[in-house]
Amino acid sequence: MGKIYQEVKTPYKYGLVMVPGDKDHKMDCPTVFRKGKDWYMTYLIFGGRGYETWLAKSKDLLHWENQGKLMSFADAGNWDDNQKAGYNALTDIKWGGSYGVNQFDGKYWMSYFGGKEKGYEVEPLSIGMAYTTKDPSIVKEWSRLEKPVLSSSDKDVRWWENRNKLFKSTVIEDQKRLTGHRFVMYYNAVGDSLANNKKTRWYERIGMAVSEDMVHWQRFNKNPVVHHPVGITGDAVIQQIGDNYVMFYFGAFWQDRKGSFNRFAVSKDLVNWTDWTGDNLIESSEKYDELYAHKSFVLKYKGVVYHFYCAVNKQDQRGIAVATSKDLGKSKVDFVSGN
Repeated sequence: MGKIYQEVKTPYKYGLVMVPGDKDHKMDCPTVFRKGKDWYMTYLIFGGRGYETWLAKSKDLLHWENQGKLMSFADAGNWDDNQKAGYNALTDIKWGGSYGVNQFDGKYWMSYFGGKEKGYEVEPLSIGMAYTTKDPSIVKEWSRLEKPVLSSSDKDVRWWENRNKLFKSTVIEDQKRLTGHRFVMYYNAVGDSLANNKKTRWYERIGMAVSEDMVHWQRFNKNPVVHHPVGITGDAVIQQIGDNYVMFYFGAFWQDRKGSFNRFAVSKDLVNWTDWTGDNLIESSEKYDELYAHKSFVLKYKGVVYHFYCAVNKQDQRGIAVATSKDLGKSKVDFVSGN
């Protein structure tokens, strides 16, 4: 665990790389992939009505430009008209690898949480699947399956996800079939807590689902795979470092740690995870992330580790920052001016 920590730690905060155009819009949840010589980031924007999914482009992982929307609001009477928070699926998870996105059944895929209600994460929120047959680096509205693939109203819903809010999901291919299935989804959800066999207040945890076709998903095991006694454990992303699978995730409002922070757990089989108990990978330390520093996407390129995360200041301005394993200088961007 200590060797992995030394490999993935990013002590140098470069600063903000994506800033909303005004104080009423908030950026969230970066997912980074590579296509050709360029890098792309899908991310979320919340502007009051709900979440939409956007795309940005970069040549160096530090300077990013908005490209446009991939999943937008609608008024069609669908279950996801007002919430479409997407995350690219089937990316190359090899540490220092290509970071490309792979196809299945002639399609590129994106899992997302969606909802019909307007506002900030208003329940019910369920998980759906979107897809495109086009280049994922092209701005185009993605198609979506008609119904959610996971919902709190499912008959097999678990105790830890029964409060009508299923959140971020990460879908990878289990190439070795360690789980006995081709595709694995890690997702976090709000549910009850169990203490002395009695339900208490809700918390948020990470669990698993599996699939053979990206369309039909079934829950895997009865309990979450990574969780803590209180607060939030969420937003898993996976990297494979040698024989180890590393889950980067964020915690918040724990008994023994203040605020929010990014951490990791390690597994050999994608099912049983050992939690890192040492220092946080990312925590609040700058003006731009003094309220929250959370929600990872971590990669290694040309010997440098880049840890993208959501940074929130005390004015509740929310953008995307990056920390690195080597000192690359400081970004001059701030929330107020955007330049």
